[in-house]
Amino acid sequence: MGELSTNHDPEIQEPIVPETRVHRNHPIDNIIGDPYAGVQTRHRTITENTSLYTEILDTGVMETWFQPIGTRWVFKCKTDDRHVIVKNKARLVVQGFYQQEGLDYTEVYAPVARIEAIQLFLAYATYVGFKVYQLDVKSAFLYALYGLHQAPRALYETLSKHLLSNGFDRGQVDSTLFIRKAGGDILLVQVYVDDIIFGSTNEGMCREFEQVMKSKFEMSNMGELSFFLGLQVSQREDGIYLHQSKYVQDILSKYKMNDSNTYGTPIPVNHGLHPDKDGKDVDSRLYRGMIGSLSYLTASRPNIMFAVCLCSRFQSQPKESYMIAVKRIFRYLKGKPRLGLWYSKQQSFDFKAYTDSDYGGCNLDRKSTSGGCQFLGDRLVSWQCKKQSTDSISTCEAEYIAVASGCSQILWIQQQLRDYGLNFTGTPLFIDNNATMSITNNPVKHSKTKHIEIRHHFIRDCAEKHLIELVKVHTDDNLADLFTKAFDRSRFEHLVKLDRNVQS
Repeated sequence: MGELSTNHDPEIQEPIVPETRVHRNHPIDNIIGDPYAGVQTRHRTITENTSLYTEILDTGVMETWFQPIGTRWVFKCKTDDRHVIVKNKARLVVQGFYQQEGLDYTEVYAPVARIEAIQLFLAYATYVGFKVYQLDVKSAFLYALYGLHQAPRALYETLSKHLLSNGFDRGQVDSTLFIRKAGGDILLVQVYVDDIIFGSTNEGMCREFEQVMKSKFEMSNMGELSFFLGLQVSQREDGIYLHQSKYVQDILSKYKMNDSNTYGTPIPVNHGLHPDKDGKDVDSRLYRGMIGSLSYLTASRPNIMFAVCLCSRFQSQPKESYMIAVKRIFRYLKGKPRLGLWYSKQQSFDFKAYTDSDYGGCNLDRKSTSGGCQFLGDRLVSWQCKKQSTDSISTCEAEYIAVASGCSQILWIQQQLRDYGLNFTGTPLFIDNNATMSITNNPVKHSKTKHIEIRHHFIRDCAEKHLIELVKVHTDDNLADLFTKAFDRSRFEHLVKLDRNVQS
């Protein structure tokens, strides 16, 4: 065989580390670690970093700033309402994907507050008349290390143990709610990862709580609550106003809807949304992004809840006709950007709820839609719109299933308020279907109930225990109608007004 040909000059010695353009821009002296070391396996990387994890978890702070193998720096900036950079932040993030389930971690679930829990908190604050404040844990995940699968859980356990050791009780239903009572005063604390809101009937208890937290963590006192979980909170002398007007402007700009015409309702009465197999396809990523943005907005805009839920049913293969319906919701928002929820201080605190259903209203599979809303006084604190998972064979069955869904939410709110020291039983649940009331109040089996799943019959037990009381309401006054179907402008605005949305 002939000699193997090569285009390398044998007199030229190749450097151990090639002098490429990257190394000219980044000198070898700046490289973290040994550039001459071989490639490390995942097992070797985890082993070498174990001591670092232990040190940070034990001490709670990182005293020497260096980048170990298996970590990366993440940089981000914080902007104000005018998008001006007010703070630059750097975060050391562990590459948690090196971890193996069962070896490096087991349980990773960390409880976070439901949005309804925040609304209950604010509604209660207006009722008893105290200010709500906010704290933020500085470099929160240095106490649990960013990037690890179990980091949120470790942080929650650290926070909860500290609060429980300082005289707080944890909520029976909501484990992110902590309560401390002294005499006739009460201090409420709601935790969402590293964001904390709190308020008390005694300002001294608020100051004491700040000191308790600062004794363990580095805290930032954010003052009175004004922004939380995307909600803008305006605390006034006569109540609290919740809205997401800044977010509305952001998504209008993001999807280039600022110059569009406006509509008086988010969806027309005869919307005609049905399986459009022959329709023109649209960008599925764009469609899903718009639906996701609108879903986030329903935290303070119950008036678009039904329209968003309806359009979200067509995400698998979005068509041009569906996109037109979604853009109409944006056009409605453009005309009503500051619509929000008003929690007045001058209202009572009685608990009541409404439920309704739209029999066979889904054009995809003819399943019914359940709708419901719950009030404390005139404060709307919770609402639902959901397509039923089973096919109903009558309007009575559809209404009965909707009542069961509303009853579940009522029981959750009752228990949550029990942690506040309020005991609500016999909660009136307003419905507009006589047959549903008869089935609930009559223990004898009825022919109309034989097709209904057993799990829905628990409302009979709740009625017998006087936890709820079904009350007949005229269809025109059933506020849950807003979450089951589309309406003309006059009917829609009437329901929105009754649901205590206010224009600011």
